[in-house]
This record gives sequence, C-alpha cells and structure tokens, in this order.
Amino acid sequence: MSEKLLHKFLNSEITEAEMEILKASDVYREYLKIASHTSTMQTPSFNKERVRQNLSERTSIEKKKAIPLFNYRPFLKYAALIVLMLVGYFYLVTMDVSVTSQLAEKRTYTLPDKSEVTLNADSKITYNKNSWDDKRTLTLRGEAFFKVMKGGKFDVETSLGTVRVMGTQFNVQTREKHFHVSCYEGLVEVYFQNQSIQLTAGNSVIIENGKLIAEQPISTTKPGWMFDESTFENALLENVIEELERQYGVKVEINLTDKTKRFTGTFTHTNLEDALKTICVPLQLNYSIDDNRGIKIYEE
Repeated sequence: MSEKLLHKFLNSEITEAEMEILKASDVYREYLKIASHTSTMQTPSFNKERVRQNLSERTSIEKKKAIPLFNYRPFLKYAALIVLMLVGYFYLVTMDVSVTSQLAEKRTYTLPDKSEVTLNADSKITYNKNSWDDKRTLTLRGEAFFKVMKGGKFDVETSLGTVRVMGTQFNVQTREKHFHVSCYEGLVEVYFQNQSIQLTAGNSVIIENGKLIAEQPISTTKPGWMFDESTFENALLENVIEELERQYGVKVEINLTDKTKRFTGTFTHTNLEDALKTICVPLQLNYSIDDNRGIKIYEE
C-alpha cells in the first residue's frame, strides 16, 4: 500500500490523509534517502524519475523472488479421487439389503426376481439388490426355506457351506457348526470343505463340524417349522433347547449331570408348556417356569 501512495505522491495525486500515512512508512524514508544522495536538495524534482525506476526495479525483484510455499494442485486431484471412491463405496454398501427375523418370529420376504424366502426365528439374509439381476447370491445366518424362481444359478452362502440351485424349493439350516440342507423340489448342490453333494427332491444332508453325518429321505413338502413345529432325530438336548429358546423368545437354564442326552421327536411352537413336556418327559427330566418366563430344566 505504501508503494502505491508513493506513486501517487510522485504524480502529485496524493491527499493530505494519504500523505500522513506515507510519511510514517519505510518506503517514504527510503525515498528521502535516495533523494538526499542524488541531489543537493535544492531541486529535488529531477530525482522523481530515478525514484520511480528504483521502486519499479525493487518490485520486479520481489516478484521474481516470490516462491509459492505449497503447491496444492496435485493434492486436489487426489482429494477428488478419494471423494469419488468414497461415494462409490457408499453407493455399493447402500445396495445391500438385510432381512431379519426376531426371536419367536417367522418372516416371509420376496426377492427382486420374485423368489420367496421364509425365515425361521432368529435368522437373517443379506443380498445386493444392485447386482441381483446378474448374480442371484445371498448370505444366510440361521434357517430359511426358499422357493426359487427358475433362471440363472441361485446361491445361498453360509459360514458352513454354500447351496446352489437353478429353480427349486429347499431349506437351509445353519446353527453353530450344524449344517442341514433339505431339497423339496428340483435339484440342489451343497458345497462344503472342498466337497460337493447333489440332492434330489425328497432328500436331505446333515453336516456337523465340516463332516458329513447323514443323508436322509424326507416325506413332507415343507420343513416342519413352517407348520409351527421343530423336529429332531438323535439331536443333542442342548441344540433342542436352543431352538426352543428361539421359537419362544425365552431363556432356559439346564442343570444336568449328563450333558450328552439326546432327543428324538417334535415340539410345537404354539404352546410352551406342551413343548417342554414333549422334550422333558421322554428324557425323565423336570422343568419349572417362573413369573418372568424364566425356565429351568433339571433331573428328577
């Protein structure tokens, strides 16, 4: 600003207020020094051009010396790229659809291709609706019955294995290390531990801890839980009680010396007392229910 004022002074365009500001500046003091050394101070007017030249040279030098402290333009490109990546990731993530059933709840859901999924209690499926037309793949936690429309391959991925079909009706149960697949219509391929099994309609396979336990025929058109029943064959009592907890939304405390008891039979999902009797009586066990629906099972 002082340099501009000096220009105005040399051109006789400066105001009184601006002159006061100029007199207090280093630029004006420098001007006086130059003027004093280039004349006897009798006629200082001839020094104006020299001062102008000196001032112009000084300004030019300062501009040449000016170096940007930080070149931010390349970083703007990277920042824009990161933003685009984040937007793309957010878009893909938001395309994931999750469907969940709560304790003591069954839920039916229709997929984008009109295939139908019925979730048993405490189960969940997740799929990507953006890629569904090209890749009919979903993940399952828990148990579900599928009625698949014909089309390309349809994959159900679980932590214990994958079930692949084209168009069929089947049930998949995955609880802890228990993997049970039943085929009710069409053809099903089951993949686990680098092995594969083909199931035709009316057959099922049970896999425990990554090992094939049994291949069993089935005589019903749908799994029992869709008719409000849970059926077991030589199942650990612990697993039976876990299913009871899921179907009724209760907590059961088991006090037994023998932890290896097994159960074969069917319990209902519509009456808790009847379900407990069905489980306990054949195994010669007692049960109690408190006011808060807390349940204890113990030996007689």
